[in-house]
Amino acid sequence: MAVAGGYGDSDASVAPDARPDGVVAVYPEWLREQVDEYLATVSFSQEPITDGLQEAMRYSLLAGGKRIRPVLVLASARAIGLDHAKMLPLAGAIELIHTYSLIHDDLPAMDDDELRRGRPTCHRVFGEDVAILAGDALYAEAFRHLLTVQQDEPERVLAAAAELALATGVNGMVGGQYLDVYSNSAHERTGGVDLRRVHELKTGRLIGASVTCVLLLAGAPEPATIAFRRFAAELGVLFQIVDDILDVTGTDAALGKPSGSDERHGRHTYVSEFGIKRARELAADSHAAARAALAQATSASVGAAGSPPPTELEQITDFIYTRSS
Repeated sequence: MAVAGGYGDSDASVAPDARPDGVVAVYPEWLREQVDEYLATVSFSQEPITDGLQEAMRYSLLAGGKRIRPVLVLASARAIGLDHAKMLPLAGAIELIHTYSLIHDDLPAMDDDELRRGRPTCHRVFGEDVAILAGDALYAEAFRHLLTVQQDEPERVLAAAAELALATGVNGMVGGQYLDVYSNSAHERTGGVDLRRVHELKTGRLIGASVTCVLLLAGAPEPATIAFRRFAAELGVLFQIVDDILDVTGTDAALGKPSGSDERHGRHTYVSEFGIKRARELAADSHAAARAALAQATSASVGAAGSPPPTELEQITDFIYTRSS
């Protein structure tokens, strides 16, 4: 995997959003731009014979989006006083994994979606066989990238890789996806408590790893990370609740994919379980809990003493709560 270039601080340009309850959000677009620039330098194929596979991988990887997970990596680094540019390899690896999950989620055997981020899904362009392989390759290349490009003490890089594997395997994202699929079979459906657990695994673990892997690479002492971990876990749940709401209330144009997918597939969601009004209340509760955990984490920040941490984590939390796509 070839990588070129380096990135430092930039002027913070932000995109505003708001909710009727008065929460106004801005998004750290300058960090997203750095992620996009970095991902554009990543290549996978050293053999021309596999160029077609690389084309499929890059087609999905470079499709755009808010890059919430890798931006969380960079924002977390800034919050604890690190040079965020040094965390770009970790950020890139996490986005490779997220892209793999989207490719596989869109497959006919899963969500059977034809659009992702406003354009045809990978399997619609390259075929199901190549799309499956593109997802498999992105997952493998993510770990190769982290283990060979991330510059830190070897034991810390290995700890971050182990955390990322845990967050995305049977005890994380893939296990949560299995529970989501299985719970919608003719034989089983989850209840309200289990629904949160499904999404803690399916969505929350990778979002959480976007924060916790930074702490591991930084060598932060465990007591100092507890509040950050609680924040990361709550942020993942908040993301999923809002995602379930948007599947009902959003438009195809805003979402970049067909709305109403959950209902068409009989998915068990926060909206189907609790209704729109209660789901919005749960989102508000989750947002408040995430902000409270973040306030506790940053008040005892492991960053530079006497200097308040940057606000990007607050911006991302508010953006996830207020987002419309």
